[in-house]
Amino acid sequence: MDNLFQPFETRDILLIMLSVLIGLLIGIEREYRNKSAGLRTFILVSFGSCLFTILSLKIGLANPDRLAANIITGIGFLGAGVIFKEDNKVSGITTATTIWATASLGMCVGAGYIFLAFIGVGLVLMILALLTYLQTYIDN
Repeated sequence: MDNLFQPFETRDILLIMLSVLIGLLIGIEREYRNKSAGLRTFILVSFGSCLFTILSLKIGLANPDRLAANIITGIGFLGAGVIFKEDNKVSGITTATTIWATASLGMCVGAGYIFLAFIGVGLVLMILALLTYLQTYIDN
């Protein structure tokens, strides 16, 4: 019962809000391209990963990496849900890997690696936006 009312920590709230912002940025790009997972999905993936990471550090588990490993496993199941095969065409792989990358960014934020998360979100957005044009050029 002692854990019921923990002291309010502004840093944790800021980390959670930053993870929501990261999910929002990636979600906007996915919504713009009318993908199966969009704004809410990416916000929740980033937020959930951040929150689980913060909790694993606060709870003080002997092996906080166990929770991180379970986040990755759970995200794998989520990603599998957006991959579809029709005839000889597989779709949703980019969305699935983007969900996976977004979870890692949420974990970065939750662990306090803010600069790493900023670099990561920049690279994810650059890969999603710019390489689409390169892929179209190669396909034609």
